[in-house]
This record gives sequence, structure tokens and C-alpha cells, in this order.
Amino acid sequence: MIPSTRWVIMSIIFQMLLVLAGSETLEVRRALVKFMNKISLGNISKEVNFGWDLSSDPCTNKWEGITCDSRNQHVKNIVLDQKNLTGILDASFVCEATSLAVLSLNENEIVGTLPQEISNCRRLTHLYLRGNKLSSNLPSSLSRLSNLKRFVISGNAFSGQIPDMSRISGLITLLAERNQLTGQIPEFDFSNLVEFNVSYNNLTGPIPDVKGQFSSSSFSGNPGLCGVPLPSICPPSPPPPPHPVAKEKKVSYFIYLGYAILGLIIILLLVWKLFKCIRKKKSNSTPMDHNKTISSSGVTKTPKNRSEYSITSSPENSMLSASFEILSSPLANKLRFEDLLRAPAELIGKGKHGSVYKVNVDGVTLVVKRISGWNISKDDFKKRMQRIHRMKHPHVLPLVAFYSSKQEKLTVYKYQQNGSLFKHLHSSQGSQVFDWASRLAIASSLSEALAFMHEGLQNDDIPHGNMKSTNILLNDDMEACIGEYGLMPNNQDQSFVAQSDHSMREDDSVAITARNAFNMDIYSFGVILLELLTGKPVQASGYDLSRWVNSVVRAEWTGEVFDKSLITDGANEERMINLLHVAFKCINTSPDARPNMKEVAFIINSIKEDEEKSVSAFS
Repeated sequence: MIPSTRWVIMSIIFQMLLVLAGSETLEVRRALVKFMNKISLGNISKEVNFGWDLSSDPCTNKWEGITCDSRNQHVKNIVLDQKNLTGILDASFVCEATSLAVLSLNENEIVGTLPQEISNCRRLTHLYLRGNKLSSNLPSSLSRLSNLKRFVISGNAFSGQIPDMSRISGLITLLAERNQLTGQIPEFDFSNLVEFNVSYNNLTGPIPDVKGQFSSSSFSGNPGLCGVPLPSICPPSPPPPPHPVAKEKKVSYFIYLGYAILGLIIILLLVWKLFKCIRKKKSNSTPMDHNKTISSSGVTKTPKNRSEYSITSSPENSMLSASFEILSSPLANKLRFEDLLRAPAELIGKGKHGSVYKVNVDGVTLVVKRISGWNISKDDFKKRMQRIHRMKHPHVLPLVAFYSSKQEKLTVYKYQQNGSLFKHLHSSQGSQVFDWASRLAIASSLSEALAFMHEGLQNDDIPHGNMKSTNILLNDDMEACIGEYGLMPNNQDQSFVAQSDHSMREDDSVAITARNAFNMDIYSFGVILLELLTGKPVQASGYDLSRWVNSVVRAEWTGEVFDKSLITDGANEERMINLLHVAFKCINTSPDARPNMKEVAFIINSIKEDEEKSVSAFS
């Protein structure tokens, strides 16, 4: 009896060791807990959290909604239907459970998108997402789920086309009714499908051959669909164009030949005229300038390279190089005005108040702003630039040098190769560069910098005057710096204020004061906050964006305001809403009701501190 008892005990121990050895790893459990945190958004208390906790095992401790394989080694099913989940679906975390076969999240309020990373769930056979608030396009990576059998997304807000899932040979269920899908129905293997429904979408075109498997109810509610089994008949395809007879071919040949001869004559005439113009210019040019042509605007363009310019000025200004003042900067130690004028320059921006050039002088890349239409004396401009230069802040782009004469005003800055905030928010790569923490850091640093400049330059009546995301530049560390501070003349801000601040009547803009100009900086900063939060560009100096945001919030769809990439990354919605309230304070229709920049900076820094504490506690 003793030997047999010993064998039984050893067998039990051996089986326990097998189970323990095959349990989900700490990395998988950590990923599943992160998945739950993102999908629940705090609606489930952290203490309970349905039992999803790092200190326990999902299989042996029976996490809510989880079923494991027969040996309790790996998570196989996750079923969390009707659990009041309101967060986002992060597939990169849930697919860490490599044996996952069933993911069911029906009848919740999950927002955001179905991410491309869902294809990482290689063994997924059942994906149920019915009755949520998921939106945007369905990921093309769905076609890589080769084991998928049932796919249910009914009652969401998915848009775009249905991905081509014809390569999934075992698919037997596809239910996608009551969404906003568009385009044509792909060619599925309808002989293999048991359940199929795409009714009440925006699909168009002919219905593929469904092999008599499905009735009209699977396709109804799509006015653009036609063909069997719907009663609407598709219009016949247009007949191919008739083959032209030999005579028509012959006539066409002579017509085209005539066009070719006429075109050749016109080209020869143009070449002859161009040759005459060149000879005339050569005969009129002096030996000093025969390699250049100087436009009336004072910009020299070299004929050899149409993309290069030289910044120059009138003969009067060229003799006044003493008007070129170099400020304290290592970049400008050996900089001379003559070198700046002769250096090749690339025009990188042109607007109502001047042009911007990228200039390379002795291996140093600079940006030169050429200001136009500013009726300010040479001495006043010099005092203004020197006063701005004394207000040094790490997030305000410093002046390297400036030049002022009666006809010409230039400012020189270091070139920032990372470009503007506008470029990174609204380009094709766009918001991928900036997560929520980066955007909050930019809002904080900009508010502090603008508050510093306002406080120091209030008595000098020098606001920024043209705050916008194209004037926010990113340094080598991707930190935001305010560019072109104080280059907008106060007495010419009237049109800008009238466009930007729609709370002012047109006749009010005539009586603009310096205080109003500082208020406009605050309004414009609020619009930049809206750009950071929504990821949308500004139109009509911010009026369209602010109006759109207000209309969405009034409709009690505040969550729809925010950039989808922020939602996908799991940004804290409460702190995003807090920053949105700051933006609303800044763009208040009453300028006197707006907070000053010092108050704005204090509130934003408080939000940032809360974010940092939250991240620190979570990590």
C-alpha cells in the first residue's frame, strides 16, 4: 500500500508542476490587466476589477469572463457582454494571449476603432462586437485572421468599405447591419456562409451572386444596392464603343497630323521670341549684373536654379550695413550683413505681412523674415527688437540679428529643422508624432512662455499679435518655441482681430487698443489648444474650428471632439475635458471675460501635474 500511495502522490505533484509550468506568463497577465483598464475606463473599481489582478492567475483564480483550456494553462475565451464597458479596445494587449479563440464584447459602450493589431490574435475564431459605439474604417488586417469563423459588428458606427475577407475560407458568419459602411460588397464565398447581413448601411452597386443563400432582408436599407435578391434591377452596362470604319480612321489621322504641325509652328515662334528677349536683355545688362535679374521687390533670382533666391535691398540700404545689428548669439559671431545678402536663399513662406527665407551662411542655416507694410521708424523698430530680445525664455525663439532702414526691415532667427506644430499636427504622419503627454507638455510650455512675455512687455504694448500653430516651432528636442514674437504691428492688427474674434463688430476693430491685442493672443492660444485636442486644422483664423467644437459639445457629444489618435492611445478623458474648458475660457465671446495668460498657465500646469502623478502611480 505504501508504494502505491507514494506513486499517487508523485503523480499529483507531477500534474501540478505541469499546470504551473504551462500557466500564462506574467507578461500575458500584465497585458490582460492593461486591456481591462483601457476597456473599462475606471467604471470597474480597481479593487474588484472582475478579479483581473496581477497577483492572481486568470485560469486558476477564475477572472470574470475568462475561460481557459482544459488543462487551465492558457486563456482561450474572453466573454464580457453587457458589462457597461466604456473605454477603448486595445488589441495589442489582448492579443498577447496567443491562444485566444473567442473575444465577445457585445452590448457595451466601447468607443474608438477596431485597431489593425487585431490580426495579432492569430487563433481567433469568434469576434463579437455587437451594440457598441465603435467607428471609423474596419482594419484591412482582418483578412489575416485565417481561423475566423464568426464576425459580428452589428449596431456600431463603422464606416468605409468592407475589407476583402474572401481568403478566410472558414468564415460562416458575417453580421454588419446598422453601421455606416460604404462601397460595394466584396466577393465572399457565399456558398460557405451560413449567416450574412449588411442591411441598413450605405452600400452601393450590384449584389454579388449569393447562390440563393440569403433573402432581401440581408441587404435592405441600402438605397444604392441593386440586383437579386432585391427588387431593384441594376442598370445595364454601357455597350462597348463601335469600331471606327477605315474612312473615319483616315480622317482622324489627318486631323491629328494637322494639330501636330500647328503645334510645331507655335513652338518655333515661341523659341524665336524667347531668343530675341534674351539677346535684348544681354545687350541692356551691365557687366556687374549680367548673371542676375533683380525684381522690383528686391529679391534676386538666379537663372541657373529657379529655387534659389538672394535677399537684397535697394542701393541705399546696401550702404547702410550699420543698420544691421547682431544680438548676443554664438550663431552670429562672424555674421556680416553683406554675407547675408549674397547667400543663396530658399523662399519657404509668403504671407500678407512679409516673406520668410531659409538662408545658409558659412555652414549655418538661418531663417530671415522680411517684413512688409509696416510704417514704423528705424529707431522705434530697433527699440522694439532690443526690448523683445531682452525677454529671454527657453520656449521663445530668440532673435539672432535684425536690420532696419527706411525701406527694409529684416529679422534673423536660427532655422528649426523639425518645422512647425501645424505641420506635425496636420501632415500625413501628423498626430502620430504627439501622444497626449506630448500635447499637454506643449500646451504647458507655450502658456508659460506667453505669460512670461505678456507680463514683461505689457507696459511696452508689445503682444505677439499673430499666435498660430504655424508660428509654433519645434526645436531639436521636439520642444515647442514661440516664433516671430512682436512682428505684427499693433496699428495693423485690426483686420486680424475682426476675423479672429467674431465677438467684435467690424466697427469695433477700428478702436483696437493694446489691451485688445493682448486679449487676441489669449484667444489665439485657445484656438491652438483646440488644435491640440481635436487634431483638426484652423479655418478663418479659428472661427470655424471653435464653432464646430461648441456645436459638438452643445449636442452632448464631447467625446467626439477629441482627436481619435488620443482616444486610441488611452488618453485620460477627464484631463482632456479640463483642457477643453481652458480653451473655452480663452475663446470666450467677451474679451474682458478671458483669463490672463498667467492664470491660463497655472491651470494647465495643474492638469499636467495631475497627469504626471497618475502616470507615476500607474507605473
